[in-house]
Amino acid sequence: MSSLEGQNAPAFNLDGSDGKKHALGDYKGKTVVLYFYPKDDTPGCTKEACGFRDSIGTVTKSNAVVLGVSRDGIDSHNQFISKYKLPFTLLSDPQAQVMRSYGAWGERKNAEGRTVEGPIRSTVVIGPDGKVSRQWNPVQNAEEHPREVLQFLQK
Repeated sequence: MSSLEGQNAPAFNLDGSDGKKHALGDYKGKTVVLYFYPKDDTPGCTKEACGFRDSIGTVTKSNAVVLGVSRDGIDSHNQFISKYKLPFTLLSDPQAQVMRSYGAWGERKNAEGRTVEGPIRSTVVIGPDGKVSRQWNPVQNAEEHPREVLQFLQK
């Protein structure tokens, strides 16, 4: 998929771990870090989520919010949040419709090197104007990635 940078971010309306619906329009005037990940409580996804958790103070000072998106259900999200004390909302996209619109679903290599269709770990930063200001697709290193996003937000 081609880069979304500079384009209007695709709209979304997903159920959140906080019991509310979340739409892109709810965040007008804020910067949104929308990160897509394969599965709750797996090694890479946990490292990435904990990296965002550990930098949340700086993210908040940048007038930004973090939202994680996977196909997992709300119960799974809430267990993941509770286990790792995640201070941000996780959104459920069970049909991967939003993931597809952001290029976070498609062909990728699995751990065995085979091509499979599924979630692609990626992130977009959506500016207060609703445009994608930065996209990482795919994320190269789940553990280091939150620091990359933080550096971008601090520019």
